[in-house]
Amino acid sequence: MTAIAPHLTAFFEHRLPLERHASEHTRDSYAYAFTLLLTYARQRLTVTPSQLTVEQIEAPLVIDFLNDLEQRRGNRPSSRNVRLAAIKSVMHFLEYRLPSALEQIRRILAIPTKQTESRLVRHLTVEEMQAILDAPDPTTWGGIRDRAMLHLCYAGGLRVSELIGVTLDDLTWQPQPNVLIHGKGRRERCLPLWKTTASAVRAWVAIRGTARGPELFVNVHRDAFTRAGVEYILRKHVRAARLRCPSLATKRVSPHVLRHYLPFLTMSCPLTRSQFAWRVAERVPT
Repeated sequence: MTAIAPHLTAFFEHRLPLERHASEHTRDSYAYAFTLLLTYARQRLTVTPSQLTVEQIEAPLVIDFLNDLEQRRGNRPSSRNVRLAAIKSVMHFLEYRLPSALEQIRRILAIPTKQTESRLVRHLTVEEMQAILDAPDPTTWGGIRDRAMLHLCYAGGLRVSELIGVTLDDLTWQPQPNVLIHGKGRRERCLPLWKTTASAVRAWVAIRGTARGPELFVNVHRDAFTRAGVEYILRKHVRAARLRCPSLATKRVSPHVLRHYLPFLTMSCPLTRSQFAWRVAERVPT
């Protein structure tokens, strides 16, 4: 019997960061997948993670674990597939470390991913988007910060991880305002800032003050924002925006919805591309 603990340690401390150069988000996702798997194995096999062996991680156990994610935790097939991808990555790693377990590993690698539905991203109207952007109080420290966050997230089509990862050094004001975005998969892109967005970000930088880190957006404790923090800020201002735009009460607004607002507006806008670009540069959202 072979303990799985040293192999998982080698996978997370050497394989992912050193050999694969995996991003921090990937490492966290894989680690969380195995946290769930080890917790399930402990309940199912009544054995602690430190005593769990490779031989006990068999295909039927993995399949039951994936089914449990959907049935008990309410995960969608897409989340199930992410957890399965993490398990398969570890199994590929073990192929060369434990040749004696190749048949067992092969059965796990043969587990198919589950087909998922492509859900239509719910869109916002121009009035709804404007109500959200106008919700933060422009006279307070937090309101100026939130206004800049919402404008940058909306105008740049940013993921939450990209938004909270922007630092002061990523901003450039001359010859034209722009921001360097560190995207998924360590890809970078430079985005020019619209006039309204640049004004909102300038106003925030002017009052930001000192913080513990280089991040552009910080919370009241002067620490970098977390994903949960951004979602809380958005929910707060969506609630306020509903007073001005009641139709928001029927929609679930998330950072992902803001990210997809501009592409949807561009595709559905009756204006020509040049007219749309001019109008969007002069005022937001159109």
